[in-house]
Amino acid sequence: MISAVKKKLGLKISVLLAMVMIILILPVAIWIIYSQTKSLEELTLEEARLAASSGSQMYGLILDNAIESGLLSTEDVFDVQYQEIMGYNWGSIPKFHTRYDFFTDKAAVVFQDNMLENSDFMYAIGQDVNGYVPTHNSKYQNLLTGEPGKDKAGNQTKRVFKDEVAQAAGKNKESGFRQVYTTAQGSTAWDVSAPMYIKGKHWGCFRIGVSVARIDAKKTSLFILLAALLGSFTLIVTITIFMLVRRAVKPIEALTAKARDVSVGKQLDEKIVPETEDEIGLLTRAVDRLRASLKAAMERLGE
Repeated sequence: MISAVKKKLGLKISVLLAMVMIILILPVAIWIIYSQTKSLEELTLEEARLAASSGSQMYGLILDNAIESGLLSTEDVFDVQYQEIMGYNWGSIPKFHTRYDFFTDKAAVVFQDNMLENSDFMYAIGQDVNGYVPTHNSKYQNLLTGEPGKDKAGNQTKRVFKDEVAQAAGKNKESGFRQVYTTAQGSTAWDVSAPMYIKGKHWGCFRIGVSVARIDAKKTSLFILLAALLGSFTLIVTITIFMLVRRAVKPIEALTAKARDVSVGKQLDEKIVPETEDEIGLLTRAVDRLRASLKAAMERLGE
C-alpha cells in the first residue's frame, strides 16, 4: 500500500489532502461531540429543576388547599411529632405516621408517580425539613416481605431520611439545588430539589432523583452516532478528493506515457496536441517540441 502511494501521484496527493482534512476536522469533531453531550447533560438537569419546582408548587398547593378547606390544620401539616408505626420489626430504619400522611397518601402519590414517566427520574417526592417523607412513589411502596434488605429498598415510604443529601435538601431554600451522591447500588445519581412553602412558611422540599447512568448511556449513544456521522463524512470526502485528484492527474499520466514512447523513439511522427491552456498544456507543448527535435535529429542521422 505504501509502495503504491509512493509511485502514484494521485494517491499521494489524495492521502496528503485526506490527512490535512482529518487534522482540521478532528478538533471540530471533538468540540461538537463534547458540546452536544454537555448540552444533553444540561438539558436533563434543567428538566429535573423544572420538575422539582413544579412538584414543590403542586405539593404545597395540595396542602394549602387542605388547610383552607378544613381537612387539615396548619399545625397538622407542620407536625413533627413522628409516631412510630408499631406491629412490625423495622430494624434500624423505623417508619412513622404524622397527622397529615394519610392525606398525602391519597392526594400526592398520583402526581408524584406521573413525574416518573420521565425515564431519567428515579424518584419524585415531597419531604419535610427533617427528612421525613410521608408518601413515597408507588414503586417504593412494595408489599413487605419480612426480609429486611429487600424491604429497606422496596418500601421506603414514611421514613425519616437522615443521610446528608436528604438533610441538606430539607433545609435548603435555593431552587434547583443539585447534589451528587452514590446510591446503595453503587451508581452515581443527582438529587435536585426545590424548597416548599406552606402558608408562607418553609415546610421542606420536593426532590427529584436523576439517574446519571441513564444520562451516561445517552451520552455514549450520542457519541457513537456523531462519531459514525463524522467518520462517514470523512470517508466520503476522502473518496471525493481521490476521484477529483485522479481526474486531475489523468492528463499527466497520459502525457507521461507519450513522453516515455518519445524517449525510446516511438511514435515520433504523431503530434502531441495539448487539450488545455494551463500548465499541463504548456508541458504538453514542451514534450511535443522534444518529440519534433528528436525526430529531426534521427532524420539527420539517417541521412
